[in-house]
Amino acid sequence: GDKHKADKQILACARELLHTRKEHVVLVTLNRPDVVNAMNTQMGHDLLDAFLDLGARPNDQRCIVLTGAGKVFCGGGDLKQRNGMTDQQWQDQHYIFERAIRAMIDCPVPMIAAVNGAAFAGGMEMSLCADFIYASETARFALTEATLGIIPGCGGTQNLPRAVGERRAKELIMSGRAFSAQEGYEWGMVNRVCEPAELLTATHESVRAICACGPVAVRQAKVAIRRGLDVDLRTGLAIEIEAYNRTVVTEDRLEGVRAFGEKRKARFNGR
Repeated sequence: GDKHKADKQILACARELLHTRKEHVVLVTLNRPDVVNAMNTQMGHDLLDAFLDLGARPNDQRCIVLTGAGKVFCGGGDLKQRNGMTDQQWQDQHYIFERAIRAMIDCPVPMIAAVNGAAFAGGMEMSLCADFIYASETARFALTEATLGIIPGCGGTQNLPRAVGERRAKELIMSGRAFSAQEGYEWGMVNRVCEPAELLTATHESVRAICACGPVAVRQAKVAIRRGLDVDLRTGLAIEIEAYNRTVVTEDRLEGVRAFGEKRKARFNGR
């Protein structure tokens, strides 16, 4: 039944992806450290399965953390696996990556990318799918696709301009040059730069703050911000009110007001 299917999915994710839950938080770890966590076909399937599952059951978790095993976040696509592929095989594999990236972007649960090392090409594109990025001082970023004769195809040409502006994004994508976590911070792409040993600690400080808020409210705020950026202001205000009204009818709204009046911490249940 459903339990057997879920168990099989967890086993599949264990191949190239570590997918662990604790107290409403899911830690998703790219798990191919011997090959800089490069994205192969199996990792694409694992990411797609994991984020479709997370998006289908948003009440089961309040925050997702995405990171890499070892000293690298993700070096991009596995070029050894791609070497010798026909055009059709390349496109078939990339379609899996495209679906995985869309599932990450569409996931209603707030997500933080904890970038622990190099995030190149598809790795950087995955980090840009998160709601915000915390990065180690040792992290470096690059969209290197143009140096291989292609362009970013997993959201890079869309998400990077939204993060750093059109002109900066053109410079970085057209040259393929790498940049530091500090530069990413100065340009507004990275929210916080941390000492390597403090990266996950700092990330979990934000996780705890997010988890302490009403989960429905957090998800609706994410919807309003993301959808609102793609439309004019008047339409964005309508999106905001629709999202707001979805929070008014929740038990969490009543609990939040009660807790404020009773001068205690709210106990939100996500309903």
